[in-house]
Amino acid sequence: MATTPDLSEQLTPTGPRKVDNFRGILFMLTGAVLISCLHALVRDMTQELHPFEVAFFRNVVALVVLAPLLLRQDRHAWKSKRPDLQLVRAVIGLGAMLSWFYALSLVPVGDATALSFTVVLYTSLGAVFLFGEKMGLRRWGALAVGFIGTAIILRPGFQEISPGYMWALGSTVLWAGALLMVKILVRYDSPVTIVFYSSVYFTPVTLVLALFFWEWPTWTQFGELVAIGLLATGAHLAMAKAMQLGETTAVMPVDFTRLLWAAGLGYVMFGEFPDMWTWIGGTVVFCSTLYITYRESRVKGTAEATALKTTEG
Repeated sequence: MATTPDLSEQLTPTGPRKVDNFRGILFMLTGAVLISCLHALVRDMTQELHPFEVAFFRNVVALVVLAPLLLRQDRHAWKSKRPDLQLVRAVIGLGAMLSWFYALSLVPVGDATALSFTVVLYTSLGAVFLFGEKMGLRRWGALAVGFIGTAIILRPGFQEISPGYMWALGSTVLWAGALLMVKILVRYDSPVTIVFYSSVYFTPVTLVLALFFWEWPTWTQFGELVAIGLLATGAHLAMAKAMQLGETTAVMPVDFTRLLWAAGLGYVMFGEFPDMWTWIGGTVVFCSTLYITYRESRVKGTAEATALKTTEG
């Protein structure tokens, strides 16, 4: 059985980065497959158990898996210089996760995946207003195109926007807020510390919330819940490794395959398949976010992107 790569290698670049686009693409493809399977399983389990309980199992399994990796790190990585900001980031991130799991209980996994690409749009917009980051005319244009793509998916005025889609959009806004908090936190703490605090905060809070809706899972359900936690951990480690190894322009296009995998899994497992407008809108959103990510990577490098990708959901 393959061993899990050292977490420090995943999160902290040391010296000049050796570019290996081929391996980066393979890791990104692996991450895309795993996260699509994760979302499909979450949709399946939230039809039987409350999303809060599913979220708890996702977090506790991830914490158990990450604990040995965290124990191998320097103990200074466990102490945050800004615990107040860690708490704020955790609250926002937890809200994003819970709303996303609830959205998946209502929305086809392919449609939710198409909307998930909008996180980059809200992150870029928030960075302008919160941090005073400069965006040129081309990036503003890409941002506008991305929001047009979102409108194509939702088609307001042509169809009723169900609550599930609103929860999915709300989750993407909250994820963007959590990522903006990471942009602040990486000035004070290492990505390892950020991952550690996220796991520590998420697990007990989701347990308390889950207790209000608790149903003891069957052995089959328990196996799926464990799989959800393993898939989440594996997906984000794979994506972090992809961002570390490859150039953004090489690995990020592979992230679009999430829509393909999600659509296929949704059809096989639930008989759901995205309509033409979801495909068109999702493609438009992804292309705009790809351009924005490319432009930002040229300015800031990939270290911050790696931290962001690893601390998502």
